[in-house]
Amino acid sequence: MGKRPVTLCTCQWADLPLDELCALAEKMGYDGLEIACWGSNLDLDRALEDESYIPWVQETLKKHNLICKALATHIIGQCVGDAPDPRLNNFAPAALADQPDAIRQWGIDTMKKAAVVANKMGVKIITGFTGSPIWKYLYSFPQTTEEMIEDGYNRIVELWTPILNEFKKNDVKFALEVHPGEIAFDYYSTKRLLEKFSDRLEFGINFDPSHLIWQGIKPHLFLSDFRDRIYHVHMKDAAVTLDGRSGLLGSHIDFGDLRRGWNFRSLGHGDVNFEEIIRVLNDMGYDGPLSVEWEDSGMDRIDGATEAAAFVRKVDFKKSDIKFDDAISNG
Repeated sequence: MGKRPVTLCTCQWADLPLDELCALAEKMGYDGLEIACWGSNLDLDRALEDESYIPWVQETLKKHNLICKALATHIIGQCVGDAPDPRLNNFAPAALADQPDAIRQWGIDTMKKAAVVANKMGVKIITGFTGSPIWKYLYSFPQTTEEMIEDGYNRIVELWTPILNEFKKNDVKFALEVHPGEIAFDYYSTKRLLEKFSDRLEFGINFDPSHLIWQGIKPHLFLSDFRDRIYHVHMKDAAVTLDGRSGLLGSHIDFGDLRRGWNFRSLGHGDVNFEEIIRVLNDMGYDGPLSVEWEDSGMDRIDGATEAAAFVRKVDFKKSDIKFDDAISNG
């Protein structure tokens, strides 16, 4: 297996027009982009209505020696499965503000559009979120029944089945980023969700170690155990800095604040053991992108993302094709 392509997840760069972003990504040392389907990066409606748009996107990528192996739909998918939440006004079109049913329908319709656009672009993976109708039940007080949790999982299956039908029709897979705020946010919630979708191979995981490490989960074990449903990989770091006052739940203190008990960090500046992750990826035979999702409120994003690309290239070693002691045998 050769080294995997190093791509940039553009969710944190959606303020930049695609041509400007491509030029920057090439300069920072990336092989490709995981393109966000919102903001100034990629217009799904235009991709479906304007026959010249997708060729322009592909030509712009090619001009800067970039590939696209995945589209990102995080804020769109969040609108599908969440309970009514005024914060979704930040994700959906402004005209839908404070209309939870309309926001949900927009999320469903737009996820279906993303599958069609991905197919037209020759992209096989769409990463993103599902939302969760039961995230508010994270701490079981007031008392939470098993029936309430089961109803939440069943609701996600109900909402996402029509979307997955469209994904299957377009030969595209959805890769959920296991993440707080989603129906699957840790090891056992992921196991439960994959059991619900056991017969839907269109549904898998976008592995991101940064959301696991601060919860006390060993990312490489998660990766190994769910290997059959790992469809895409994020390279992202986080550091736990508990000081006796801070806690893991964040204290309603914003990311980057040094009082927090943990923070996302630029690659190589946190606690994730990427060598163990690479070893598991090699064992799995994963040859897809290693996509840098750059988040570090304490570092300049261009400096940080440039350093991150180089970090991934350094840490991504090939699997050996011989046993190390074969060379010392007689023949």
